[in-house]
Amino acid sequence: MAGVQPPPLRSLDDFILSSARFAVPDLRDLDRWNNRIINNLLYYQSNYFLSALGFLLLVAYFQPFQLLVGAMVVTLLFLGFVWAAENQAPIRRFRRNHPAVCVLAILLVSYLLLSVVGGVAVFLFGIAFPILMVLVHASVRLRNLKNKMENKLESIGLKRTPMGLLLEALGQEQEAGS
Repeated sequence: MAGVQPPPLRSLDDFILSSARFAVPDLRDLDRWNNRIINNLLYYQSNYFLSALGFLLLVAYFQPFQLLVGAMVVTLLFLGFVWAAENQAPIRRFRRNHPAVCVLAILLVSYLLLSVVGGVAVFLFGIAFPILMVLVHASVRLRNLKNKMENKLESIGLKRTPMGLLLEALGQEQEAGS
C-alpha cells in the first residue's frame, strides 16, 4: 500500500450539481458503458466513499443495534465461507464422521440467521443502497477532460489510489483510463 494516495474530494458542483453532465448510457455498447463506470469510480472515489459512509451512518443512527448485529452476521458468514473454501477436506471428513452434529449445526445456524434476519436486512440495505447509488451515478455521469486526464495518470501508474487498487484486484485494471 506504499505510494497509495487518497484522491481529492471533487466539488459538489462537479459531482452532482450544475456543471455535472448526465446521460443514459448506451446499453448496446457494454464496453463503453463499463469504461465510463470504471473511470467515474476512479475519479469520484472520495465522493462515493463519503456518500456511502454518510448513508451508513444515517442507518446506524436510526437502527444501531440492527446494523451491528447484521454486520456481525454477514462478517461471520463471510469468514466462515472463506475458511470452508480453504479447508474443504477436513469439513468433508467431519461431515462424514459426525452427520448428526452437522445437521444440528445447520439447524442452529438457520435458526440464528432467521432470528437476526432483520439486522442482516438493515445492514445489507445500509451497504447495498449506497453501492447502487454509486453505480447509478458512475453509469450516467459523463466524463470531462479533467476526469480523463486523472484516469490516464492512474492507468499508467503515476498515481495509485484505493479505488485503483480495488479495481486491479477485481481484474479491471486494463479497462481503467482507456
